[in-house]
Amino acid sequence: MGSEFFIFLVVGFLAQIVDGALGMAYGVVSSTMLLSFGVPPAAASASVHAAEMFTTAASATSHVRNHNVNWRLFWRLAPAGIVGGVLGTYVLTAIDGAMLRPFVTVYLGLLGVYILYRAFRARGPYHEPKTQIVLPLGVAGGFVDAAGGGGWGPIVTSSLIGSGGAPRYVVGTVNTVEFFVTTAVSVAFITALLTGHWADAEGIDQHLWSVAGLVAGGILAAPLAGFVVRILPAKRLMLLVGTLVIALAGYQTWELLFKAS
Repeated sequence: MGSEFFIFLVVGFLAQIVDGALGMAYGVVSSTMLLSFGVPPAAASASVHAAEMFTTAASATSHVRNHNVNWRLFWRLAPAGIVGGVLGTYVLTAIDGAMLRPFVTVYLGLLGVYILYRAFRARGPYHEPKTQIVLPLGVAGGFVDAAGGGGWGPIVTSSLIGSGGAPRYVVGTVNTVEFFVTTAVSVAFITALLTGHWADAEGIDQHLWSVAGLVAGGILAAPLAGFVVRILPAKRLMLLVGTLVIALAGYQTWELLFKAS
């Protein structure tokens, strides 16, 4: 148990540094690692969101203090993200984890490819994102984040920046909203468990050390995000995270094929 805690402490630490710097990757990296350890998709998503309740609180506090939040964007994005997250939770908990696992692995692998694409894509002058895309983007981001155990940052942050948003305020706002989306998803998981809607929750207590490690690592790394941004270019961070996610998804795919044979 102790070794599992320290493994996920390192995973949570590194993932939170990247997430704080880029506004993405904590959920994707953490959930992919949990899947690689054999954790069912619903349990992996629940574990990651439980950990993110603490790490996103620390990250949101930092962004608010540094005036990185666009409050007009926040009040439009938060309700949409919460609705999408709750819907994604109940879709995930209603499906057998063994059936969903290959699809979640493919989804995470595609996210890794998308992150690499964003790293290489040339960017023009920044403009304020059109508000028409905020509501559907928030719902979609919250849904896939809950259903896949990660994806809020890669989808919402990248889309808003791609539509012309200023990176500083997009990252700060999306990270701040993530705390409320994560809290709503965690409450939905607990409700599904208590009402018997989530039959795949048996044995989730076996992963408490993993969650504790993710929490500890994420909280330790949260104050260092600004320092990392000054040292390592954002493009290099995106290349590293995209490569890592693709490698882990590839390993998970190989494991599924090997066991199937």
